[in-house]
Amino acid sequence: MEKLVHLDQTNTNSYSSITKNGSQGQPRAGILGGGQLGRMLLQAAANYPVETFVMENDPDCPSAHLCHHFTKGDITNFNDVYNFGKGLDLLTIEIESVNEDALEKLQQEGVKIYPHPSALRIIKDKILQKQFYKDSEIPTSDFIITQNKEELLQQEHFLPAVHKLGKGGYDGKGVQIIETKADFEKGFNGPAVLEKMVAIKKEIAVMIAINDKGDIAIYPAVDMVFDQKLNLLDYQLSPAELSEKTMWKVEAVAMKVVNGLKSPGIFAVELFVDLNDQVFVNETAPRVHNSGHHTIEANYSSQFDMLWRVMLGYPLGCTEHILPAAIVNLVGAEGFSGPAVYEGLDEIMKLENVFVHIYGKKQTKPGRKMGHVTILSKEKQELIHQATRIKNNLIVKSHS
Repeated sequence: MEKLVHLDQTNTNSYSSITKNGSQGQPRAGILGGGQLGRMLLQAAANYPVETFVMENDPDCPSAHLCHHFTKGDITNFNDVYNFGKGLDLLTIEIESVNEDALEKLQQEGVKIYPHPSALRIIKDKILQKQFYKDSEIPTSDFIITQNKEELLQQEHFLPAVHKLGKGGYDGKGVQIIETKADFEKGFNGPAVLEKMVAIKKEIAVMIAINDKGDIAIYPAVDMVFDQKLNLLDYQLSPAELSEKTMWKVEAVAMKVVNGLKSPGIFAVELFVDLNDQVFVNETAPRVHNSGHHTIEANYSSQFDMLWRVMLGYPLGCTEHILPAAIVNLVGAEGFSGPAVYEGLDEIMKLENVFVHIYGKKQTKPGRKMGHVTILSKEKQELIHQATRIKNNLIVKSHS
């Protein structure tokens, strides 16, 4: 684990010599992972009295230049995570694949961890996550656990279904749709969950924050529209268009998930609404999430601001909308790998109430998340129109 220190003009102490509680009495907060979620979390941190630390294996990651202190290390390695966190006051994650054994030891030694390692253990393993829903009587699609390809081949009676790798999947990776026997070859030869496919009307996400006192703030639900080819969020609309009765169900189910995890933090609960308006939990993320990016401009307290309020012990923020919003993900175009070029950016920047977020990733590749664009408007049709326009005209390519 290599410590690379970023210092501003007012702070001349090295990482190793700063005492706990910070060089100027400010809380010392660590983020495991240095991608775009960490980047936006650090942008919100600039509004608070907090000293920030990031650990990531890439010193050129999107978060590296925005934190006070950067450490090059492996977030899955026990020693790296433990040594990074042992001098901090609090620690959070921007991706689930971190070493939770090290987090448990740090928690025992007094470091505040958001979310608690116990919640992270449940969520990072899709097998344990589905079992948690079942044991907690939280509505979710039927499922079968398969340990290998051989067990998967015996489940033809359960099709159509979705096969999800127990550990290691993210952004659509580790997920395969198995509609017929011929699709079994796409399945995983390792511990996984085979989930019964649900005939759905909508995919919904709800962000919920909970602090150490148990106070809760819930954001309005959003409609998620997915790119079926990449299995990535294509665009989303906020607030979701749901009947009042269905909205109550969505919020009640999402609250049951968060309460069951018994952990402070911020959580994204993804749900299905089926053709009969029944609500099922799909997955939960124990962190800031793509489905909450619109809150930076569209809500009074963004998801990133809210997490700092939770971790630093401030009152929870206001989750109400300022204006309805849409989000378009900017992903690397097919056939391009290399230094990123944003074709059409000038034209998109001319649009009113459009906010472009480039994540600072130097290299693009097909399907890689490179940024997002938020659109604000009182009119739903305007949001959809502009989202489609942006999707078709702002393309992430490369010189090579």
